[in-house]
Amino acid sequence: MRTGILQTYSAGFNLLARILDIAAVLLGGLSGSMFRFRGWDPPSLAYGEVLLLAAVLAVLIFPHLGVYRSWRGQNLLAPIVRALLAWSLVFVTTLLLLVMLKGDGALSRLWMVYWFVLTGLLLALARWAIYALLHWVRRWGFNHRQVLIIGCGKQAGDLLRHTRDAAWAGFDVAAVFDPGDGPCDLLDRPVRPLDTLAEFVHGHRIDEIWISLSIAQTPKLHTILEYLRNCPANVRYVPDMLGLFLLNHGISELLETPMIDLSTTPMQGYNRLVKGFEDRVLATIILLLISPLMGLIAIGVKLSSSGPVLFRQYRHGWGGCRIEVWKFRTMYVHREAGGKVTQAHHHDPRITPLGRFLRRTSLDELPQFINVLQGSMSIVGPRPHAIEHNEIYQQIIAHYTMRHRVKPGITGWAQINGWRGETDTVDKMRKRVQHDLYYIENWSLGFDLRIIFLTLIRGFVDKNAY
Repeated sequence: MRTGILQTYSAGFNLLARILDIAAVLLGGLSGSMFRFRGWDPPSLAYGEVLLLAAVLAVLIFPHLGVYRSWRGQNLLAPIVRALLAWSLVFVTTLLLLVMLKGDGALSRLWMVYWFVLTGLLLALARWAIYALLHWVRRWGFNHRQVLIIGCGKQAGDLLRHTRDAAWAGFDVAAVFDPGDGPCDLLDRPVRPLDTLAEFVHGHRIDEIWISLSIAQTPKLHTILEYLRNCPANVRYVPDMLGLFLLNHGISELLETPMIDLSTTPMQGYNRLVKGFEDRVLATIILLLISPLMGLIAIGVKLSSSGPVLFRQYRHGWGGCRIEVWKFRTMYVHREAGGKVTQAHHHDPRITPLGRFLRRTSLDELPQFINVLQGSMSIVGPRPHAIEHNEIYQQIIAHYTMRHRVKPGITGWAQINGWRGETDTVDKMRKRVQHDLYYIENWSLGFDLRIIFLTLIRGFVDKNAY
């Protein structure tokens, strides 16, 4: 059957992918030898032993990180990023084992760099080739999946449209069933009554069934599953929750019970480990590089006006807990009446001449890298606001406190898009919150690195920073 030939041999293709990855690890090391030693043969047996060790680790680690899961329906970047992250973990684990065994001294450091980079390129190239091959075979009618959609809401319509727009994914909608009581049409497509579902499934080959019900229709889910009790297809539940505000929605399992996540933090499990590693490593490197500059700024602040070098202020951190945020002091020492906190504004007389330069260039925020090492902040995340401002804005801006689902950051998506400095109107703060929530919803290591890069390019000096 044309549509199922690749699906029939999917186990063989999975094994082929694993073999190609092992070959990439070995070939990357041999190619590194060519660049480093001008020959395919490494100078000692130790290099071959390290390559075999890394290959074994790849066999053990790659499957547990989802490298070989199905990526159908997703863009090419997803499998490449997953493979590169897995390879990075294998490479670091190999280096740690070498250090423990005291075997790293005999290896060329430059060769290790070549090996890491070239293997990453080979892994990415292999996935691009597989991706291109699957696009080609699906264009000729192979490797397609037959899909049933059960639902008539907006989300069901979006699913139907996406299958048509993304023909490269190889999903063909065989029929649409109406879970409601009345007739409906989706994109001029006839819809079948729900009571004919079992008969249709029995008479056709179906690979996927997508159930998209509105909140009001969820009681019908049991009836639908009863119709499908003898169906071998993959059944996926896509609740129609487009009217709800969702943040990092997905599926979790707690106490052996599957749960639908409506609004959660992305910093859980593996993501939390990656984020913590990213923060500690980058903060340590940055502090080592900028420590002389921080020393000069500290001296300048002390000489420019009386008062402490650092300005300390309590703000809300991850989960809404209180944290102490450090900055270089940029204002003359003063006390505001009634505990009120007034945002700095243009030509603010409280700001010292040196402080104005520090705020304009964001150099006043350098001590916050110490906060990152302490674990109370992150390099990238929503900027922490004064507690008094949080109490005001959470009453007038919807979903404002969802910013606290992650650690606050030194820089963020809102800041590099121009939403920094004084928020003298509610609309400005609303725009900042929208960008912060977008960051939380779409967080990834690559997104963090992109924000850091853009901060280096355009994020330090801004017309709104004063």
